[in-house]
Amino acid sequence: MDPNSFQDLDSLSTDSGTLNDAASVSAAATNYSSTAAATSSSSSSSPAALSRYENQKRRDWNTFGQYLRNHRPPLSLSRCSGAHVLEFLRYLDQFGKTKVHTQLCPFFGYPNPPAPCPCPLRQAWGSLDALVGRLRAAFEENGGNPEANPFAARAVRLYLREVRDLQSKARGVSYEKKKRKRPPPQAPALPPSSEDQ
Repeated sequence: MDPNSFQDLDSLSTDSGTLNDAASVSAAATNYSSTAAATSSSSSSSPAALSRYENQKRRDWNTFGQYLRNHRPPLSLSRCSGAHVLEFLRYLDQFGKTKVHTQLCPFFGYPNPPAPCPCPLRQAWGSLDALVGRLRAAFEENGGNPEANPFAARAVRLYLREVRDLQSKARGVSYEKKKRKRPPPQAPALPPSSEDQ
C-alpha cells in the first residue's frame, strides 16, 4: 500500500456528510459493494496480484475511509479514536447476518432454533475480530503511529470480548480456544525376551 495513503485518507475524510439519514446509509452500503468490486478489478490489472487477505484489508480500509468521510461532524483519521472505531463497529451491525437471541427469546442459548424469532441480526464476533485485526494492520501500513492506533485501543478489545461473550451465551456456541489433543505416548517396542522362547 502506498505510504502516502494515510495522508490521502486523512484529507478525504474532512468532507462533510452524514450517515444519519437513510440515503447516506444505503449509499455507504452500496459503496462498500462497489469498492469491493473496484478493488478486485483494479488489483487484477496490477503487476503483482495481491493475496485474498491483502484485498480484503484494502476493501476494509476503504470502507472505514468512506465511513469517516460520511461522519458528522467530519472526522479526520488523525483525530480518530477507539470510540470512533466502536461507533463504526456498531454501524456495521445493521448489515449483519448472525441471529443473536435476546434473553427473553425462548431460543436463547440454542445454536439452531427450530422456528423463526424476531431477534436482531448482528455482525458475528469472528467477523468483527478479523476486521479489527485487518484495520489495525492497515492503519500502521498506511503511515499511522502504532502507539496511536485506534484499532488497538483497550475499549475496542473490551467491546470485542463483550460481543464474544454475549453471542456465545445467546447462540449456545463456545468460543473457547480448542486445545489440541496430543497423541498418547507410545511405549517403545521391546525386543522379545529369552523367557518367551
